[in-house]
Amino acid sequence: MTVDSSAARKPRRSAAGKAGTTGTPSTTRTAAKKSTEPELVQLLTPEGKRVRIAKNARNAKNAEYARYVADITPEELRGLYRDMVLTRRFDAEATALQRQGELGLWASLLGQEAAQIGSGRATRPDDYVFPTYREHGVAWCRGVDPTKLLGMFRGVNHGGWDPNGNNFHLYTIVIGSQTLHATGYAMGVAMDGADSAVIAYFGDGASSQGDVAESFTFAAVYNAPVVFFCQNNQWAISEPTEKQTRVPLYQRAQGYGFPGVRVDGNDVLACLAVTRWALERARNGEGPTLVEAYTYRMGAHTTSDDPTRYRHDDERAAWEAKDPILRLRRYLEASNHADEGFFAELEAESEALGKRVREVVRAMPDPDTFAIFENVYADGHALVDEERAQFAAYQASFADAEGV
Repeated sequence: MTVDSSAARKPRRSAAGKAGTTGTPSTTRTAAKKSTEPELVQLLTPEGKRVRIAKNARNAKNAEYARYVADITPEELRGLYRDMVLTRRFDAEATALQRQGELGLWASLLGQEAAQIGSGRATRPDDYVFPTYREHGVAWCRGVDPTKLLGMFRGVNHGGWDPNGNNFHLYTIVIGSQTLHATGYAMGVAMDGADSAVIAYFGDGASSQGDVAESFTFAAVYNAPVVFFCQNNQWAISEPTEKQTRVPLYQRAQGYGFPGVRVDGNDVLACLAVTRWALERARNGEGPTLVEAYTYRMGAHTTSDDPTRYRHDDERAAWEAKDPILRLRRYLEASNHADEGFFAELEAESEALGKRVREVVRAMPDPDTFAIFENVYADGHALVDEERAQFAAYQASFADAEGV
């Protein structure tokens, strides 16, 4: 489904005559979406009710994916809720630590918990994950200690964890490049004859990068067992999705010859189901899939960003009504799958996690200033040795100056 071409080509101007919208960004974009947004997979409504599955044209997609979570237990539902709550608590603590000067930068996942936890819990231990720099929830699902995510943002290391220990690659700052890494790795998996799969995460802004286009081409041609999981949080820093594409992002897969699907990114059950389906396709040798998780970035792009400069509060308010955590809590309560004791215990666990994160971050040692010269070459190099010696002399000059 394409955006109306005449409307898309007309420059929209504000009352001041500058390029912009004729109304508020939220009202203008909402009006446009009513006629252009396709159906998405949804299994749990914002009100916390399970979607009734009927095999008709309207609910065909929901029925197709509902079977992947048909046997989910109350215990597993509570586990998904716990994952989202603790991930959000960790994220809030990291944001606070940055504001207090303990971290240099932080990229919040606020609002994207369902997309990350749902997809993360769909993976198997032998699958391999290639994240961007915002997949804190996926890291949690893969068993990475959340405090290890903070070393890079504090400036004490370049990653902080062994990627092969949890099959969770280091965070990638270069926008979109991890999709190529994931595709190459997936091609290797196929050549090895393994039945595992690879999943690569990226945002709507990264979908405009050439690396992503190239990865789609290679994955399609070589039938690589990779899932491209795009978290469309509506804003690539200050640019809305409508400035990234003329068609819904998931439809881009058609041009490369593999399927794409749009899922409600604030519905943890739908994200779990769709990702299970996509990973199953990959493991069965059916090639790549593009999943577009339609969600919203509730906070700033990073702590260096001010979203009030390019979007309005009413847009965020509309998405707050679709909060992924509140949605699942409503369902748990209505279904009697969780009581007040569960929520109280989780609250205490959440506070304990926040305290541990603060303590670990503040106790992180300063990095070894000579570590930059290690592991540059497998067998060493004369030029690196020369540079190390020059740096050592430079460092020693400060000690000499203090002794004068």
